Amino acid sequence: MAQTKEISLGDTGARAAKAHSNAQAKVVAADETVSEVNSETMALNVGPSHPTTHGVLRLMMELDGDLIKKCEPVLGYLHRGDEKIAENMTYNQFVPYTDRLDYLAPLANNVAYAMAVEKLANLEVPERCQAIRMISCELARISSHLLGVGVYGMDAGAWTVFMYTFTEREKLYTLFEELTGARFTTSYTRIGGVARDIPDGWLGRVNSFCKGVIDVLDQVDKMLTRNRIFMDRTVGIGVITKEQALSYGMTGPNLRASGVDLDLRKDNPYMMYDQCDFEVPIGLNGDCYDRYLMRAEEIKQSVSIIRQVIGKFPEGSYYAEDAKKIFAPQKSKVLSSMEELIQNFMLVTEGPQMPQGEVYFEAENPKGSLGFFIVSKGGGVPYRMKIRGPSFCNLSILSELIPGHFLTDITVILGSLDFVMGECDR
Repeated sequence: MAQTKEISLGDTGARAAKAHSNAQAKVVAADETVSEVNSETMALNVGPSHPTTHGVLRLMMELDGDLIKKCEPVLGYLHRGDEKIAENMTYNQFVPYTDRLDYLAPLANNVAYAMAVEKLANLEVPERCQAIRMISCELARISSHLLGVGVYGMDAGAWTVFMYTFTEREKLYTLFEELTGARFTTSYTRIGGVARDIPDGWLGRVNSFCKGVIDVLDQVDKMLTRNRIFMDRTVGIGVITKEQALSYGMTGPNLRASGVDLDLRKDNPYMMYDQCDFEVPIGLNGDCYDRYLMRAEEIKQSVSIIRQVIGKFPEGSYYAEDAKKIFAPQKSKVLSSMEELIQNFMLVTEGPQMPQGEVYFEAENPKGSLGFFIVSKGGGVPYRMKIRGPSFCNLSILSELIPGHFLTDITVILGSLDFVMGECDR
C-alpha cells in the first residue's frame, strides 16, 4: 500500500522556519496597513497578455501603493467549448480534444477520458494495456512537474534550474515520439486500449531516463531548495490553509501542500496503482515553498512507480480483444478482411455504441483531479459531457489568497499554483 510522507521545512534547516515566520509577519503587517491607512487606491490589470498569467488570465486588482487590496481573476479569453464539441462527435473522435485540456500532460488526459467511457461501457482492458497507460501517465506527470519546477524557478529569478529541467523534458518528448508518433498532442490512448504496443527497447530507454532525471533533481535541489533568494521569495508567501484548500475544491499537489492527505491513486485506486508501493508527500505550511517541494518529491515517486511497473511488465494484448464494437481493428485486417472493414466503417461513421446511463470518473492528473461526467442515451455520441478541470478550481482561490501580498509576490504565487489555462477555459 502507498505510504504518506510529510515534507517538513525543518528538512531544509532552521533558516526556512525563520524565513517562514518573518514572511507571515510581513503579510499580516500588510493587512494592517490596508485597514489603517485611508489612501487612494489604483486599479491595475495584470494580464491577459502577460507571461505570468500564461497569456489568457486577467487579474483585476486594486492596489494601495504596492500592496494588493483586492484581486478578481477573469477567465474566458481562451474558451473553446470543448464540452459542447464532445456532444456533437463520436466518443472516439473526442480523444484528440482531450490533449488540449492540460496540454502539458496529454497522455494523462487521454487515459482519464478513455477510462470514463470504458466505465460507461463496463469494459475492462488487459493488464498490459493498464501497464502501458500507467507508465504514460507517470511520464506525463514527470514532464509536467519538470516544466512546473523549472518555470517556477525562473519566475523567482533562478534561470539555470529551467535549463536543467527543460533538457530532461526534451528527453521525455523523444520517448513520447517513439511511443505515440507525436511529441506534444499525442492522442495515444483509445477507448478499449492504446493506439499501438510499445516499441522494442522502449522500456529500457525509459529506465535510463528515470536514472538520469533523479540525478538532475539532485542538482536542482542543490541550486534551489536552500537558495536564499528563492526561499525569501517563497517561504511564508501565498499560504493556503487546509480549510481554505478544501472549501475551494483544490486538488493535486496544491491541496496536499496544505496538509490534506488525498491522492486518488491511493484513496480510490484505478488501473494497477494498488499494486505499487509509493509514498504520497504531504506539506505542512501550504505556502509557495511547500508547493515547490511537493512537485519535486512527486517526480521521485513517479520514477519509483514506473520502475515497479517495468519490473513486472505483463504479457498479453494492448487492447481489449473482446470489444470489437468499440476498439477499431488493426489496419492490416481492415485491408484484408470484409468483416473488419465493415466494423471499421461503422466505428468511424457512427462511433462505438454505448449503453444508456450516467458515469463519472476522475483521475489523479499532474495538476489535480481531472474528471469526466458523461450522460448517454445510447448510440455513439454522448448526450451530455461535463469536464472537471483541476486548474479551474485551483485558481478560484486567488480572490482570497492574493490580497495582503505585494505586487512582486504575484509571480511566485501564480507559479506555485502551476495552472494551465487549457483546463480553465474549456
